Amino acid sequence: MEMVEEHRIFAGQQQRWRHTSSVLQCEMTFSIFIPPARHDAPPPVLYWLSGLTCNDENFTTKAGAQRVAAELGIVLVMPDTSPRGDAVADDDAYDLGKGAGFYLNATREPWAAHYRMYDYLRDELPALIRSHFTVGERESIFGHSMGGHGALVMALKNPGRFRSVSAFAPIVNPAAVPWGEKAFSAYLGDDRAVWQAWDSCALMENADAMLPTLIDQGESDNFLEGQLKPERLAAVAKAKGWPLELRMQPGYDHSYYFIASFVEDHLRFHAQHLFS
Repeated sequence: MEMVEEHRIFAGQQQRWRHTSSVLQCEMTFSIFIPPARHDAPPPVLYWLSGLTCNDENFTTKAGAQRVAAELGIVLVMPDTSPRGDAVADDDAYDLGKGAGFYLNATREPWAAHYRMYDYLRDELPALIRSHFTVGERESIFGHSMGGHGALVMALKNPGRFRSVSAFAPIVNPAAVPWGEKAFSAYLGDDRAVWQAWDSCALMENADAMLPTLIDQGESDNFLEGQLKPERLAAVAKAKGWPLELRMQPGYDHSYYFIASFVEDHLRFHAQHLFS
């Protein structure tokens, strides 16, 4: 691995690293915040997954999460949203290709060779973090929009792996909204039965192991009605008795201003479960 940059912030270290991914077959970059040492026990890790058009820097520079993460003693890991490089397949649209990996394993060409973000996040990146940084075994995950979808899917497909999961304005039912239908058709093909393995509503409906879940959704989000539909996941959660708290936030939109307003709540939510 190669360090790209490093900055001191709130007595911790904000770093950016580049490495060759064997899973994605390309060069990848991730950001990591390392809090100041608080005690002898290695700190837990909280993974953040960003949304469409983003990379590893959006949350790092806009969310303002480092202050609270430093106080709580939590490592933040921010991967990219898709594979990158000249050899990686792409599309002219913002919601497909680079910056729009949807945190799944693509099976159709030309995407299958590189678009395996699920395997990258489940296996390769955590192994890199554990081998190069001093971190504890406890992990949680959260994300925004497409990354909220990714966080929920990662948690639901790996019961027992994460202590908690949260999301800002997640795409909870991608198999039945335009963003997801477009991406799933391209990456996975037209068999909608296959799509269910990457849909939070379907995964939660069939899940056995439950975990604490927090979702914040802005009521003034332009994508709320057409793409996000959090009420669908809330209905599944209610039917199963799932510990989901859905908070509808009046006046907030889909932007990082919304994320910055409530990121402290999410960090403290995860801390309750990472340190308990």
